[in-house]
Amino acid sequence: MTMKIEAGRAPGSKVLRLVRWAGLLGALALAPMNAVAAPATATAAQTWTPDNGNGTFTNPIFNDEFSDPDIIRVGDDYYMTGTTMHVMPGLPVLHSRDLVNWTLLGYAFDRLDMGPEYQFKDGKDAYGNGIWAPVIRYHNGTFYIFSNINGHGTQVFRAKDPKGPWTRSELGATIHDLSVLFDDDGRIYAVYGYDEVHAVELKSDLTGVVPGTDRIIMPKGSAVGEGHHIYKIKGKYIIISADYAPVGRMTASRADKIDGPYETVVISARETMGLQKGWSAPSVRGKPVPAPGDKVDISAPKPNDFGAVPLHQGGIVDLPNGDWWGWSMMDTKSMGRTTFLSPVTWQDGWPYFGLPGNLGRSPRTWLKPATGTSTKPTPTYQRNDDFSGPKLQPIWQWNHVPDDSKWSLGQRRGALRLHTLAAPHLLLARNSLTQRVVAPESVATTTLDAKGLKEGDVAGLALLNVPYSYLGVVRSGTGYALRFYDLLTNKTIDQSLPGPRVHLRVDGDFDTEIARFSYSTDGKTFTPIGGDLRQVYQLKTFQGVRYALFAFNEKGREGGFADFDDFRLEEPFADRSKNIPAGKIITMRNLANDLPVWANPHGMMHFAPKNSRQAQGPGVQFRVHDRGQGRVALEAVDGSGFLTVVGTGLSGDVRLMKAETPDSLFQWQDMLRRQFMLMSLRTHRYVGLDAETGEPYGADWPGARPDRKDGTVLVWDEVVPAR
Repeated sequence: MTMKIEAGRAPGSKVLRLVRWAGLLGALALAPMNAVAAPATATAAQTWTPDNGNGTFTNPIFNDEFSDPDIIRVGDDYYMTGTTMHVMPGLPVLHSRDLVNWTLLGYAFDRLDMGPEYQFKDGKDAYGNGIWAPVIRYHNGTFYIFSNINGHGTQVFRAKDPKGPWTRSELGATIHDLSVLFDDDGRIYAVYGYDEVHAVELKSDLTGVVPGTDRIIMPKGSAVGEGHHIYKIKGKYIIISADYAPVGRMTASRADKIDGPYETVVISARETMGLQKGWSAPSVRGKPVPAPGDKVDISAPKPNDFGAVPLHQGGIVDLPNGDWWGWSMMDTKSMGRTTFLSPVTWQDGWPYFGLPGNLGRSPRTWLKPATGTSTKPTPTYQRNDDFSGPKLQPIWQWNHVPDDSKWSLGQRRGALRLHTLAAPHLLLARNSLTQRVVAPESVATTTLDAKGLKEGDVAGLALLNVPYSYLGVVRSGTGYALRFYDLLTNKTIDQSLPGPRVHLRVDGDFDTEIARFSYSTDGKTFTPIGGDLRQVYQLKTFQGVRYALFAFNEKGREGGFADFDDFRLEEPFADRSKNIPAGKIITMRNLANDLPVWANPHGMMHFAPKNSRQAQGPGVQFRVHDRGQGRVALEAVDGSGFLTVVGTGLSGDVRLMKAETPDSLFQWQDMLRRQFMLMSLRTHRYVGLDAETGEPYGADWPGARPDRKDGTVLVWDEVVPAR
């Protein structure tokens, strides 16, 4: 029968081979499972959830920005908080029962007005400041969050219930990027500092530091960075730290006493999950926010430059069963920095991120933590909002402190009304309402009724960043006009509108870091405007790109108002339920050499020369057998057997065996867009080859390079019968 390859088509009718019970039981014995079985089938998602619905999860935990995470366990419950900088409300408090599915309980504060810079007054702003790198703790029935505010010192938030209410007090000291330990002798310590690590004792009532207790516990040159997380585990003090010099990585330091001496090892390095460094705007840090017409220089990334990208800034948490898991963040291009989850393997008293046989590298997809709780895939946030309720959806955050008298959900039922306030440009416009963009792609749409605008007003939908861009409506003496503006190119497009009502849309691809605006007057047909818009990550705001609904007056006065009827977010890659081609016959092509995987008659996994007879034959076709929990067995269609790892997985050790065994199982690592890696459950390493040498495949590769062209990343296409 003649066959052809076609991506995205349904397979022809095929009878799956019966699963070999011995192989299945052997596979399930290779790794721990949750006490309660997860649902057997994946749940289609409308928004990103890491839970695959089959007992596994896929990183990142959030596909929108969640930076500087900190996690604790209290009984069977887990709590997390993270950085929010200058947006309000701030310091989110999240809850989970399995470390994978998280729900937003609330925020530690609704407003944090620390001065005129938080209200854009007197020409000031709080970009790059605000509240950041928090630490969450639980002690004697009280939850605590400690975090520093630049220029205002360290703040302490307390609550009996993590849902709130939270109270705030000042510590009476400035300790940035800190971690806190309630020691078992009743003392409270904070550790902080970059390169030179300090410890200081806090007063028992948390009103200051104990005089004379600040000391150096790790001197400069100890290969330790910042973002410390301190624990006391089995009598030893363990400090997990991040470093970005010369590239991102994580270390662990341990000592028998808080003062040391400490010894230090690297526990995670080189792990980018196959993601590249993004575009940046290095020139904007430490400078006033750019106004329209100001030049913003941007820099393109090198294909395999790590920078600060690899997993960093995280810590560890134990499960009731004694397992340990790690979390960290990673720079994920212009989307920002977000949270990843890693299994922890203790070796020689060190908590390495990763699995036995591949320490320091974290899987993109792995079994969910064995917390003993069965949780269905649950979105963390409700991103869509029709503004019909009494409150905004909790995911919304204001850019700086809003003027609450100048916005409303009740002045027009079913609409968010923003009254325009004077502002020279978008970055200094008060009452801009924001959400984090969602990677890898998302499409935001809003319906704007601009009939309440007055002359000089502009309102619309923005990509809030440095540089920013927006699409909106301006009101002049002659009527309404559609306006597109991009700060990077200083490009403005004005065109007339037949009326004040318009649908605004922005489509963002945060892998390519390109966004595009469009508009519609009927809500059905959208017209592009403005072309491709380069997105970047920058350290002026210390945040990724945000969607923003805005309204301000460019003429220096208060004006009218804008009504937003809705906000809708579509995520084309949210539903990953069909990303593993289970039950299908596929071909696999390596991104490094663009050649198909081939069942070499010599009995091993190799590649077929391009346009060769072998590349067109059944030896490059494999049937994907679903073995549960995201694990697959790959059977060559030519009858030569199952891909099976032998020995230590060296080049030539991915063999073709007639009988399936536990060593024939691979954990599918979904990298989206039909790209994937195969993790051998024998070695906990990945199938790959060196494309420059002509060698056969091995299963001894630690992980993917950022450009995915090191020989470990494959692309699958479905084989369907020719019609």
